[in-house]
Amino acid sequence: MPEIVASAAKIANPGPLGLLGFGLTTCVLSAVNAGLLPHEAVAAVVPLAFAYGGVAQIIAGILEFRTGNTFGMVAFTSYGLFWWWFALLNWTIGSGWLKAPPASAAATVLLLWGVFTLLLWIVTFRLSKAVWSIFLLLTITFFLLAAGDYGLGASLGRMGGWLGLVTGIDAMLVGFLEVLNATAGRVVVPLGKPMVG
Repeated sequence: MPEIVASAAKIANPGPLGLLGFGLTTCVLSAVNAGLLPHEAVAAVVPLAFAYGGVAQIIAGILEFRTGNTFGMVAFTSYGLFWWWFALLNWTIGSGWLKAPPASAAATVLLLWGVFTLLLWIVTFRLSKAVWSIFLLLTITFFLLAAGDYGLGASLGRMGGWLGLVTGIDAMLVGFLEVLNATAGRVVVPLGKPMVG
């Protein structure tokens, strides 16, 4: 009787889902922050933040846990929950359940997210240059948005919006390239070797 050999199921890379959910949602909100869309467009961002920016990234983070990728698990679940914070804040204020916090409170949250992202950026020196670039841009974006909300100049907040657009596009591009490489079964477009081995 022939021997039956069981093969392990291949696990897909959840990273592109997280990157695309993050990138697309970031682009839409950043278009508001940059002044390309009116502030009323935040109403379109809230459900997107719950769904693609939030749930998709949380799913990606849980799947990264399954693959043993600590960085991916921490990053995707954290930023997915950042989008839930953003959506819940705007939803509860819009519904009249909470009063809008002072700008300095939002600025402090953004500043702390900037610090968190800076710390993750340090870790990305051991990852691809493509992922390194996303975290560098996002760190600066958070600091600019925080500075704008602290009242250091509205132009800084708008600059944060423009840089957020670049960050979101970068994340979507990296996510697309990871899908392309995985689908081709080879490296079609390299993402850049880590700076630190």
